[in-house]
Amino acid sequence: MSASLTARLGESLEAFRGVVGNPNIRRVQLAFAGSVTGSYAYGIAIAVFAYRAGGVTAVGGLTAVRLALGAVVAPFAASFADRHRREHVMLASDLVRVATVGTAAVAAHQHWSPYVVYATALLTTVAGTVFRPAEAALLPTIARSPDELTAANVSSSTIDSVGSFLGPALGAFLLALASTALVFTFTAATFAWSAVMIARVRSSRPPLAVDEDHEEHHGLLGGVRAIRAEPRLRLLIGLYGAQTLVAGALGVLVVVTALRLLDLGNAGVGILEAASGIGSIIGAGVMFALLARKRLGEDLALGIFLWGAPLVVAGLVVSTPVAVAAFGLVGLGNTLVDVSAITLLQRATPTAVAARVFGVLESTMVAAMAVGALLAPGLVGVLGPRGALIATGGLLPVLVALSWRQLRVIDAGAGVDDRIIEALRGVPFLGPLPLATLEFLGARVVPETLAAGATLFRRGDEGDRFYILTAGSIEIALEDGAKREDAPAYVGEIALLQDVPRTATVEAATECELWGLERDDFLAAVAGHAGSSGIAQDVVAARLGVAPGVA
Repeated sequence: MSASLTARLGESLEAFRGVVGNPNIRRVQLAFAGSVTGSYAYGIAIAVFAYRAGGVTAVGGLTAVRLALGAVVAPFAASFADRHRREHVMLASDLVRVATVGTAAVAAHQHWSPYVVYATALLTTVAGTVFRPAEAALLPTIARSPDELTAANVSSSTIDSVGSFLGPALGAFLLALASTALVFTFTAATFAWSAVMIARVRSSRPPLAVDEDHEEHHGLLGGVRAIRAEPRLRLLIGLYGAQTLVAGALGVLVVVTALRLLDLGNAGVGILEAASGIGSIIGAGVMFALLARKRLGEDLALGIFLWGAPLVVAGLVVSTPVAVAAFGLVGLGNTLVDVSAITLLQRATPTAVAARVFGVLESTMVAAMAVGALLAPGLVGVLGPRGALIATGGLLPVLVALSWRQLRVIDAGAGVDDRIIEALRGVPFLGPLPLATLEFLGARVVPETLAAGATLFRRGDEGDRFYILTAGSIEIALEDGAKREDAPAYVGEIALLQDVPRTATVEAATECELWGLERDDFLAAVAGHAGSSGIAQDVVAARLGVAPGVA
């Protein structure tokens, strides 16, 4: 048991070393650190500015408009990240926010009309909605392995947790030191830092061109169509939305718990929020330990359970230590949900619509948060504080029980050797497939070794497999001659895609190592993905055009 745990922790540590050692991921994480810290500091400053300019009504109105705008704009803004390089979209988001928040700093310092600052706040919200979806869509294209992707998401979640403390703390300090203008200036500087980091990211995979003939990948609502067509995406976004609904309600219930149930006064709200924050940071360590298990579906189930069950306990047992422990567990569950759900979504989402899917997620989360906050006062009024906690927390364990079977199998194939994933990605028409599909194929590849001179298949044979050559050389006998292919290479796709007999004879020129994919598995993956299918047909056309008869 101890040796197994040590081995798992070693694998997890190696994944985190990969994140640090991957220049692109490291720069994205540093950019996110600047963006998230600035965003949290900005939230404090804009609220204080609105309060001083127009009182509680101005704060509430501006907050409501910003949330509603973010929910509406997110799926549409995210479409830019599917049509352009994701790092370029993130850079544009940062630069626009530098300009808008910088303008707010000047307006606040020069005592311009508060409506100028309000307008910049709305523009900042619009520009910011695309940053996270673009980042989530970019990470799978720059991560070198599934474990590295999960580790990157653990790192992002930790940065978010730290930023949620550091941003408001710095904002409050600067407000005490000077004014909102100074906080706006600081925020603009953090966005500028983010822009500098993103400008140095070099992604090798630009977004795929959208095939106009495939409606499911076309248009601003491509993310919605992708979610509607994929059961895993519907399950993940549904569960994430339910968790966010509870989070919105908890924003109200934490105040009720501290003031009415525990009679802790205003400081009690801070104590419970701090317990949740500490739990989130501890959750990063727990996720680190769980990383090598490769059971993200089960990790997600655990995280959602921890979001709900402790609230039920806090409602049943009215005690300050119990409440503090409960909110700490909720924070721990929050990290598990964030990391596992985002990673599973990245693996299950088609590359061509990844940013739009995350745009839909962003919109869903904002809307669910708002609905939860609106429902909470009614629950307290009808059920009382304890009943509201029990009812709110009880929702999530029920959802976990109902979806447990699906969650246990959602990440089947996650244990596939990274070398197989990279070999599959090296095939032009397999590279665009979502990571989950590559893992599915990787779990089904059949290794094969051919001695020099052995025949892989002959002209006229039935096409039963697609092959990836990983070592050695093959000789392809065509109607107009022969050609030699050295590893890495692939062969056999035309007979499968065109549903015709083999059109060439392939022999091993040297001892060869290959990975074979059965016809049904290959066709299900390629034909079911618009981007992959389109590239495959282009490859077939190019090969037939240059050398008719290539197998």
